[in-house]
Amino acid sequence: MLITWAVVPTCLPLVRRRCHACASRRLRPSGRFRVNANHKLIDVWLLALCTACGVTAKLTVLERMTVRAIRPEVLDRLHDNDSGLTAELLQDPIVQRRNRFDLDWTDAWRLDTDGSDHLDHDVIDVVVRFAARIPVRPVRLIADGCGLSRGEVDRLIREGRIVSAVRLSGRLSGDFTFTLKR
Repeated sequence: MLITWAVVPTCLPLVRRRCHACASRRLRPSGRFRVNANHKLIDVWLLALCTACGVTAKLTVLERMTVRAIRPEVLDRLHDNDSGLTAELLQDPIVQRRNRFDLDWTDAWRLDTDGSDHLDHDVIDVVVRFAARIPVRPVRLIADGCGLSRGEVDRLIREGRIVSAVRLSGRLSGDFTFTLKR
């Protein structure tokens, strides 16, 4: 029996970067952009607030770009403070590298399994799809989705009753499949 699970973001993740005003290492994206134009050149920043002191930090999105180099629909989304664009830009590796931050997905995602009526079958094949690049341990997903403890999932992997083409011991952020044999 083939079942599909989905790892879905529930809110924007926190940004792990040091606040310039205090010692906090967490920023909350505000979902707002600052767009500054100087003649034909444009700068764009994503605004984030420190979780401890509330000071605003600017994450550089575009720097000294000509206005004509930006697609009009993207410029409209920037002016409208589009939350979907905020999520896209937070996950963009170029923006992350430029601003030296990574994302903290703690409590910002959920696993949709469409119920637990599949657990009474002898063999189930599960496809896990990620709606965003959320680094999660597959053992945790399997434990949460099947209602098992993580220790029991580890034992089932060692016994060969949970098998997958990918390594289940680390973190994954991309789609994978596994088979559970009861």
